Formats: sequence, C-alpha cells, structure tokens
Amino acid sequence: MTMKIETTSDGERVVLRLIGRIESIYLNELQSEVRKHRLPLVLDLDQVTLVDMWVVRFLIACEAEGIELAHCAPYIRAWMNKDRGREGDSAEDSVIDVKCHVRQQCA
Repeated sequence: MTMKIETTSDGERVVLRLIGRIESIYLNELQSEVRKHRLPLVLDLDQVTLVDMWVVRFLIACEAEGIELAHCAPYIRAWMNKDRGREGDSAEDSVIDVKCHVRQQCA
C-alpha cells in the first residue's frame, strides 16, 4: 500500500491521518498538506506501516514546529529519539536535510 492522507477537523484542530508506507518519495505531498493548515495540527500515525530515514527527520522537524504526532509507533519514536541524539545534529539540521533531500527527489 502506498501513502494515503485523510483530513479531518473538529473545528479547533486539523488531523492529517497518514495511512500506509510513508517514504521520502511522498515528502513533497506530505509537506504540501502540512503547509495548507495552521496549528494546532495533528499527524495521526496510527495506520502508518513503514517510514524511512527522511520521513523520521521530517517528523522530528514537525514536532519542533509544534505539530503533534498522535499514535506514533514505538519503533518510529525510538528512531526519532536516536536521530535527535546524533552528536552535533539538531532538529534544525534535520529540517535542512529533509528540504535538501526533497529537492533532490524532485530534480
């Protein structure tokens, strides 16, 4: 299954429910959906089956910007924590890495 995004709102916050395999080839689409909405924004990861390194870095950047990650699988959270702990790296570096990688995917 490829990535699918379902959008819901309760009037106070928007929830983007991510479904399936979330890989770097979908980051442009995902970033576009995130940019469409204002905070408070929630990414519901309950139905996510697989992520790659670039998506983990994107999720780190989302949290740093105040986006809530709901139902984040333990393996994703552990990977995020490990990536955050890389010596000399920061969430800002991860945002830059993700943006550069997405541009390369589009080029």
